[in-house]
Amino acid sequence: MTTKRSLDEKLARIRAGDYSPTDFIIADAKDGEMGFGVHVAGPAFDADTGNQTGEKPYLAYQQAMREMTATGLVDIMLMAASTAQRLTGEGLFEGSPVTPAVRLNDTSDIWGCRGSSYKDSPSRPFRSASLQRAREFSDLGLYSVTFYNDLNVDIAALEAYAAFREDALAGDMRHFLEVFAPAFDIDTREATLAEYMNDAIVRSLGGLVSAEMPLFLKMPFLGARAMDELASYDPARIVVGMLGGSSGTTRDTFELIHQGERYGARIALFGRKINLSEHATTLVTFMRRVIEGDLPPREAVKAYHGELAKLGLPPIRALDDDIQVTETVLKAEAQA
Repeated sequence: MTTKRSLDEKLARIRAGDYSPTDFIIADAKDGEMGFGVHVAGPAFDADTGNQTGEKPYLAYQQAMREMTATGLVDIMLMAASTAQRLTGEGLFEGSPVTPAVRLNDTSDIWGCRGSSYKDSPSRPFRSASLQRAREFSDLGLYSVTFYNDLNVDIAALEAYAAFREDALAGDMRHFLEVFAPAFDIDTREATLAEYMNDAIVRSLGGLVSAEMPLFLKMPFLGARAMDELASYDPARIVVGMLGGSSGTTRDTFELIHQGERYGARIALFGRKINLSEHATTLVTFMRRVIEGDLPPREAVKAYHGELAKLGLPPIRALDDDIQVTETVLKAEAQA
């Protein structure tokens, strides 16, 4: 795994202060079975009517990874270890600019089994994947934590992260750090959740030397001010990336990547926003055009619908609905 890939080249320019929008990093997060189980691939739709007909098979989820990787539109393909083993074994990433990455922990707050109530409780550390085994086919992994402003819970999470870092160093495994917002309200006193999370992240990384540091962060976009505060704190050391959250409208996808990049995010790691779109590679093509200033988000939605029509694909939502910003955190900065 010593091939120089687009991720490494872009990160080097970002850390050197030579960033341009063409250096923005996109990851396709296809590790969903570690959270959602059987129904990870998402709904299937009739090609003519656009009506939902059931659920896609898991093999369709894997095929989407092959197709996206072949385009070179993304820089990272994030997978469960079992999938990564299969696809790297096929030679999918040989000579590719795309870096294969593996989810190396699956804390309880990502468990979304049908009928489950795990997200009603604070997250507990857990690792299904063997770092040693994963290192046989990937040198990059994801580790996730959630802070709750609860002393015992947060100490347990940080101790587990410290043990992981030692394992990663011993196994020559690089990692990036995902920081979730709690799935339920927590008491942050006079501070906003965004302010609490920014401080918790910086505080937790302050004691780490360079060899221990995550390559970058993956976290929710909690508004322009919060993103700017964290992204400008120490940009050569802490590179901030955004997770996608729920699928939302296509306008939500383009607004998120537009606003995030504008206020300092340098990476987007989207799962459902890519996977649940009508045509994933076309969506990511337009994500790139939005980031690089070729199209504003609203016009990109119109152009995306035009491409769907050329492909003979019915849109999931009518254009008038799909062009709306529905995620509250994005509305303040969205242009009409």
